[in-house]
Amino acid sequence: MQEHMRESTTAEFADVCIRVPATEVDRVKSALSKFLELAGVKYSIADDDEDLLTWEEAFPKIGPGDILQGARGREGLTQTELAERIGVKPHHISEMENGKRSIGKDMARRLAKALNTGYKVFL
Repeated sequence: MQEHMRESTTAEFADVCIRVPATEVDRVKSALSKFLELAGVKYSIADDDEDLLTWEEAFPKIGPGDILQGARGREGLTQTELAERIGVKPHHISEMENGKRSIGKDMARRLAKALNTGYKVFL
């Protein structure tokens, strides 16, 4: 049986990213630091050298198979359990998740019902 991902150890934190004109970076950092100190909030400000990625850069190939795998994991199901729920062989689930088998409208509806989501996410 496949293991599911562990829970995040940083769940009590949130990242905030803002975009400001390059000429105003130092002034904005200073103002934010003062504001957060006055509010009594613990914080850290990333260095300018830190590489930040857009979601498109971090996840360049999100497809129906990735959505299927994520939805299955969210529901806590193995490929075999999902296959039994929708009446297909387990290797069909594997093939869909790996992009080797397409997901048609009928299959998307069956998956959506079993995974408590809308069918359009799989198309």
